[in-house]
Amino acid sequence: MKVLVIGTGAREHALCRSLSLDPDVTALHCAPGNAGIAEVAELHQVDALDGKAVSALAEQLAVDLVVVGPEAPLVAGVADAVRAAGIPVFGPSGEAAQLEGSKAFAKDVMAVAEVPTARSYVCTNADEVAHALDAFGTPYVVKDDGLAAGKGVVVTSDLDEAKAHAAACDRVVIEEFLDGPEVSLFAITDGDTVLPLQPAQDFKRALDGDEGPNTGGMGAYSPLPWADPKLVDEVLETVLQPTVDEMRRRGTPFSGLLYAGLAITSRGVRVIEFNARFGDPETQVVLARLKTPLAGVLLAAATSNLADLEPLRWSEDAAVTVVVASHSYPGTPRTGDTITGLAEVAAEDAPHAYVLHAGTKQDGDAVVSAGGRVLSVTATGKDLTQARDRAYTAVGRIRLDGSQHRTDIAAKAASEA
Repeated sequence: MKVLVIGTGAREHALCRSLSLDPDVTALHCAPGNAGIAEVAELHQVDALDGKAVSALAEQLAVDLVVVGPEAPLVAGVADAVRAAGIPVFGPSGEAAQLEGSKAFAKDVMAVAEVPTARSYVCTNADEVAHALDAFGTPYVVKDDGLAAGKGVVVTSDLDEAKAHAAACDRVVIEEFLDGPEVSLFAITDGDTVLPLQPAQDFKRALDGDEGPNTGGMGAYSPLPWADPKLVDEVLETVLQPTVDEMRRRGTPFSGLLYAGLAITSRGVRVIEFNARFGDPETQVVLARLKTPLAGVLLAAATSNLADLEPLRWSEDAAVTVVVASHSYPGTPRTGDTITGLAEVAAEDAPHAYVLHAGTKQDGDAVVSAGGRVLSVTATGKDLTQARDRAYTAVGRIRLDGSQHRTDIAAKAASEA
């Protein structure tokens, strides 16, 4: 099977790593890719938001499957263009991707499908914002209705900050605050059958102790030893399957990866948000534990054959990923700094720990930073404690001037396991 992955981040590197280990994959391509992905896939330059360009590249390479990684190309309808060219593609249509592209659309789908979620208001002016903030009280939860690369949400007790974020957006969803721990649950679906993966937990805040601004994610771990063993079955029944069924009923079937961001509240499971693609950095730990070859699963979803798939096989090992971010992230990141220590990790820590590239590029013989989240250092172990130790040992070998990372990824869960 020849596969083309679209994207540039650590999520795409994780996908490419898993696909490169799949015996059924005979050729692996990625566009545009990054310095790390170049080690496992042939890179191609393409505008990831241009459906015609992506489908033309897929035809030129004669691939059997296209995997669209990021949300922006999905919302832009890139998967539609590839499907129109007759090539199987893993990723929802532009219309179906509105589950992520519009918080208001997702709320409407959840309401009709009777999916449990936070009460909310959609606001388009300052008066509506003021009314909604007053109705729910603190902490205030203000979400940009459009795509914001995981950073469009403000949760604050500062009324002025909440109003300022709302004013900076064209349209916002303001909702009640959901208490309790958060869980990320991915599901692969062909529009009918829904196949949930293993749950993970990510860390959104920039600093230890969940302090600092929201980011795209600073680390993740899986499994969740504290979670109810029945959680996945419950979410499949009350959230994932009803949502997929409602999307099909609307004439916009959702095929690809449906990501449910969940809060385990005192009143039960509630959906915080949906995403239309693999989450980053949770993908790094979920795929690290998946033993079933990935390509066949993605192709089954792309060709409406998920119902015929054997049950997924999972490693009992734990996985932890720690994001190494550039200077000043999540503000304007400093780029162009040389990264060293990558060969050291490969020599000393493999196969239990490895580096997945996000914001990197090749500059002559050097690998340099090229974004905010630069690397995802991922490790497995017999439990979370061992996985954490291996991940942080590998992080310690990497040198990037001005870089930052959290030191508490999975620490609480490991101590309580």
